[in-house]
Amino acid sequence: MKLSHRMLLSLCVMSSLPALALSDASRTRLEQIQGRWAEVNYQLAAKQRETAFAELAQLAASAVTAEPAAAELRVWHGIVLGTYAGAKGGLGALDLVKQAKLELEQAIKLDAGVLGGSAYTSLGSLYYQVPGWPLGFGDDDKAEALLKQALALNPDGIDPNYFYGDFLQRKKRYKEARTYLEKTLSAADRPGRAVADEGRRAEARELLKVVQEKR
Repeated sequence: MKLSHRMLLSLCVMSSLPALALSDASRTRLEQIQGRWAEVNYQLAAKQRETAFAELAQLAASAVTAEPAAAELRVWHGIVLGTYAGAKGGLGALDLVKQAKLELEQAIKLDAGVLGGSAYTSLGSLYYQVPGWPLGFGDDDKAEALLKQALALNPDGIDPNYFYGDFLQRKKRYKEARTYLEKTLSAADRPGRAVADEGRRAEARELLKVVQEKR
């Protein structure tokens, strides 16, 4: 079983602004998790990421325990688990992505539009990167449907465009992929998410080179 290491490490959410329903304490926790995730994912050496993501997963789980009805925290717990899986690799990674899937599904039940549809983006990205049956739950049709739901909620967002662009290039739909990757590069900056935005655009530029070579 082989998970997509680079892409699972790239899992991210689209918005840095938590919903008003969050308590002040949970809003602070969310911002801490987002900031640390970007540092680990884009600035930390690869050999240090597994341990750092494991620690961050514990922090995210504690945040969910403190406010279990906060969909925003469940989204980020799912994202951290997914990226932790990418750093860990192997069969243990599959257990982590299954946990991530459950958290993202619970976030959608609590608030389908949370963080601009970021739960759909993250869940869709798992569906096209995780192996299919019998090892995993991967399903390209479900992935595309979820990514389109995310785009319907946030058509100009950096992450829904990036992940749909990546999905399309994996399906060899290069002309379509180019459109979404270019939208990724032109997406507006997110307040407080400079590190994540810079990292995501760098990934988009690399994918765009691949797509342009396939014309």
